[in-house]
Amino acid sequence: MNEHSKRIILAMIVACQLMMVLDGSVLITAMPEIGRTLHLSTAALTWVQNAYILAFGGFLLLGARAGDLLGRRRTFVAGIALFALASMLAGLAPSAPFLLAARALQGIAAAMATPSALALLSVSFTEAGERSKAIAVYSAVSGAGGSVGLIVGGLLTDVISWRAGMFLNVPIGVALLFLAPRYMRETETKRGRLDVLGALTSVIGMTALAFGFVQAASASWGAPEAWGSLVLGGVMLAAFARIEARAKEPITPLRLFANRTRSGAYLGRLLLVCGNYPIFFFIPQFLQNVLHFDSLAAGLAIMPFTAVQFGMMYVMPSLVA
Repeated sequence: MNEHSKRIILAMIVACQLMMVLDGSVLITAMPEIGRTLHLSTAALTWVQNAYILAFGGFLLLGARAGDLLGRRRTFVAGIALFALASMLAGLAPSAPFLLAARALQGIAAAMATPSALALLSVSFTEAGERSKAIAVYSAVSGAGGSVGLIVGGLLTDVISWRAGMFLNVPIGVALLFLAPRYMRETETKRGRLDVLGALTSVIGMTALAFGFVQAASASWGAPEAWGSLVLGGVMLAAFARIEARAKEPITPLRLFANRTRSGAYLGRLLLVCGNYPIFFFIPQFLQNVLHFDSLAAGLAIMPFTAVQFGMMYVMPSLVA
């Protein structure tokens, strides 16, 4: 593979990641306007984020496994096509349920495209030096894209509409669909099974738990929809653990949790995400609904937070060492 082809492949993988990052950050400053436009309560508005996150997290390992069995390029292209379509549907959403369904579809598409993109990066850049540089570029775009998305999302929301931010992904997706078959080689496929039942029980379980907590906050802990959802979530996650213990090719091998260091890292990551996501939900609403910032000003006000996160990507390796 010549250098020109490698540069194009890296550009495609970076563009894929930029799509995913922009999609999340553009919505951060648009949340209050989405709530007003589609007449969503604060509790219901959480599902604009939750629908994507739960679908993405629940199907991520299944998407990675699909790349192993069907081919990374094929899975990557299918994920990009679905993500572009779902983004267009989200931008055209006439109602809140339609938007939430489109967001969930975006999450499933991202779960297909993201792991395949990383695998294609590793396959395309085999030398240690060039792979390190490629990963550095990928990481830089991940960090910078979040900050850019805050500004772009705020500007589009103020000048045009929050819907314009959803349409940003469509031309990027179309360009990737045109270039991928021409420059990316298909990877070898493996034989095996997709642990669909494991993925479904985990997604349903986590969604039911999230719904239960949201309903408890908006109604009460005694509300049937609150405790009923929490019970359903517990049952489904117990079923997930049982399925994974018995499956021949589980998406989440339970032996991974036997290692204390790895389990500690998982717990740390869980706490980090649990602390991060509420910030990006509540702060934009406080800035816009209470302090009366416009969307662009709110995006600029949140930028220092993302800038510190971006900078820490380069500081942390030396601190860990």
